[in-house]
Amino acid sequence: QVQLVESGGGLVQAGGSLRLSCSASGRTIGSYAMGWFRQAPGKEREFVVCISWSGGNTYYRDSVKGRFTISRDNAKNSVYLQMNSLKPEDTAVYYCAASDRAYFTGDCRGSGYGAWGQGTQVTVSS
Repeated sequence: QVQLVESGGGLVQAGGSLRLSCSASGRTIGSYAMGWFRQAPGKEREFVVCISWSGGNTYYRDSVKGRFTISRDNAKNSVYLQMNSLKPEDTAVYYCAASDRAYFTGDCRGSGYGAWGQGTQVTVSS
């Protein structure tokens, strides 16, 4: 079973940037799609972005397109989320997730995420 640990969250002013990291242990993640999700207070958890196991495909929710960038470094067994031009509505706990399906060739949004980190808080002040 893979364990995921997020880091890099914090408090930033609107327009600022943060880079989240997700470090995996227990198994290599190079064969699995990875995703970032977030949950704001009083709201349901929502999809933010995912990246295919190969890194060749990424999908972003509309509200973060052009501002967020997901990347992966399989040699470091890690995934990253670069967040630029942050807005107050980006405030949430951000979770890293790993797919359960190795070498999944479909849309990574539907690859089934069974392993989750504990989350890291991102707060954007106006």
